[in-house]
Amino acid sequence: MLRRRRITIGVLAASALAFFPLPAAYAAPDGGGVGDCKGSVSDICVIAEVPGHPGSGDHTQGDSDKPIGDTGDEPVCEATLMKPQPPATSDLWKGHKPGDGGIYVRSCLTGPDNAIDIFWAADPPADAPVDPAVLAQQAVDKMTLLGPDIASPQSAGKYTVGVPMWMWVNRSATSYGPNTASASAGAVTVTATAKVSKIVWRMGDGATVTCNGPGTRYQPSQGMAPSPTCGHVYDQTSADSRGGRYPLTATSTWTIDWQGGGETGQLTEIRQTNMTVSIGELQVVR
Repeated sequence: MLRRRRITIGVLAASALAFFPLPAAYAAPDGGGVGDCKGSVSDICVIAEVPGHPGSGDHTQGDSDKPIGDTGDEPVCEATLMKPQPPATSDLWKGHKPGDGGIYVRSCLTGPDNAIDIFWAADPPADAPVDPAVLAQQAVDKMTLLGPDIASPQSAGKYTVGVPMWMWVNRSATSYGPNTASASAGAVTVTATAKVSKIVWRMGDGATVTCNGPGTRYQPSQGMAPSPTCGHVYDQTSADSRGGRYPLTATSTWTIDWQGGGETGQLTEIRQTNMTVSIGELQVVR
C-alpha cells in the first residue's frame, strides 16, 4: 500500500539532498504534482511504500482505511548529526555559522508520523547520542586560533644579503598557545588544549624553513651569528620581486589534544600569516 508522507526539511537547496538518504520513493521536483500532495518549495512531497509491521496492529476490523505502518504506538525517533555537515552557504544553517551548533537529521521510524526532519540546533537534541569528537571540535571553535604573531622579521625592517636573519614570534593563547576550552552536551563535557607544534616559514626566495618552536629573540651581543633555533640567510636581493619585496608566509600547525566522555583524541588546525620583506645588499664605496 502506498501512503503519502511529507518530509519537512526547511528551506533546502537541491544540492543538500546528497547529505542524507531518502527512503525508496518518488519525489516531485517542485514539491508537488503527485496526487494531491502539494506544498511550497520548502517541503519535499514523497510517495513512499511503507511496509506493515507484524501483528494485529496492521489491520483491524472497522479500521480498513488505516495506512499500513500506523500502529498507534508512540513514534520512535532518533536525531543524528549530519555527516558531513552542509557547507557554510547552505540555508540549513538558518543564518548561523558552522561550528555554532550543528545540523541534525531526526528519523521517526514508527507510529503514524514517521518522517525525516533536518534542522539546526545549538546543542545536540535530547534524542541525539553525544559524540565527544563533535564536542571537541566545538571547543576548538571557541578558541579563536590565529596565525603566527610575527615579531621578526618586520615589514618595515631592512635586511641584507648574506646577513643571518633571526625569526621569532610573540606568544599568546590565540597565536601560540596553550589555549584551553570546553564544550558540553547533556552529562558529557569535553576539554581541549591547543598549542603550536611547528611553524613553517616560506621565505619568498624559494626557501622553506621549519621551526619547532617560537624562535629565539636576537640580542645585539650575538653579532653576525646565525639563530640557534629559527633563521635564514638570503643570497639574493628582492629587487626583482613584485614591489621589490619578497612575499613571506608563516604557517602554524596547531595540535589539539582533547578528552571527555570516556574518550581521548587529537585534532589539527592550520593558520597562516602573510607579510613582505625587503632584502638589499651592501654597497662597497671605493
